[in-house]
Amino acid sequence: MLPLEGLTVIAVEQAVAAPFCTSRLADAGATVFKVERPEGDFARGYDAAAKGQSSYFVWLNRGKKSVVIDLVTDEGRKTLEKLIAGADVLVQNLKPGSMDRLGFTRERLRKDYPALVCCTISGYGDDGPYAERKAYDLLIQAESGLASITGGPETPARVGLSIVDIATGATAHAAILEALIARSRTGQGADIRVSMFDVMADWLTVPLLNAENGNTPKRMGLAHTSIAPYGVFRSKDGRDILISIQSEREWKKLTADVMSMPDLPNDPRFANGVERVRNRALTDKTVGDVFATMTRDDLLKRLTDADIAFAEVNTMSDLSVHPHLRRIEVDTPNGTVAYPAPAAIVMDETRHYGAVPPVGNATDEIASGTKS
Repeated sequence: MLPLEGLTVIAVEQAVAAPFCTSRLADAGATVFKVERPEGDFARGYDAAAKGQSSYFVWLNRGKKSVVIDLVTDEGRKTLEKLIAGADVLVQNLKPGSMDRLGFTRERLRKDYPALVCCTISGYGDDGPYAERKAYDLLIQAESGLASITGGPETPARVGLSIVDIATGATAHAAILEALIARSRTGQGADIRVSMFDVMADWLTVPLLNAENGNTPKRMGLAHTSIAPYGVFRSKDGRDILISIQSEREWKKLTADVMSMPDLPNDPRFANGVERVRNRALTDKTVGDVFATMTRDDLLKRLTDADIAFAEVNTMSDLSVHPHLRRIEVDTPNGTVAYPAPAAIVMDETRHYGAVPPVGNATDEIASGTKS
């Protein structure tokens, strides 16, 4: 039996953040009813990379049941009310105020369904000057300051995936699980509110505190602001290898066992981490010049033998065939799609990942009152 079997989740959701959260609840055995507009979640049209279907949608909606409800109609609102009345969890990330205008205020739901765990995901929360703003992943990357510390020196950059949405969905998922544990003790549900801006501000604590202390982080690409050498160096045959030197012991191992320059740490310009950062250009040039004389295979062997932390700067093509990539196979309306497995492995537990639903595949089930 999976941990959340027997629980029912109503997901009035779209895009990425809320679907990320509810997909994990579905993975754990919850019955998740995804409420969609008649035309479906707009994320169904983001791309066509998964056998002609949206990669986002296929990734984040496995194991759910799709229910088409037109919430602008009285009948639609009555149907949603019935679903909520029989649910354990309600997750929604509609535009701020939308659920209130439809008659589903959180205050009313808490009063009518005291055991319900209600989770609202928004851009900026309930209060403040930006509360009514629409918010999407890249907008919050910019507004929070994340983009200002991402990329190279030339210009701010976007993190190459929907990091705000994913982080927000993961935060909501954790908060819901906490609320369910509390409900098992008290019988009372919860009113959880998660904003994308709050999530990113929390994650940005370290660069923020440094900036407030007069040390504003600089954009350095694949380098580290306070450690050297910690960055990318190219092999003789053109492969980029990122190394990380965290201690003086590792620096001595690198210079002796990889670079064959055991006396280098005696040079006062490289004598400790502070000096290496002060002389970063020279430090990086010295390491880079040596790396450029060796092939990728030779470098990787030397780094491995010396127990130096390193990584290759891979592409998505490299990830596709990476020896550590685990995959799951998920049924979709257009056939089976294989993609990366959820990270958590629960030993001695077999997980089955449900199919990605076509629009409205459970609408008749709900209409006939045979919800299971």
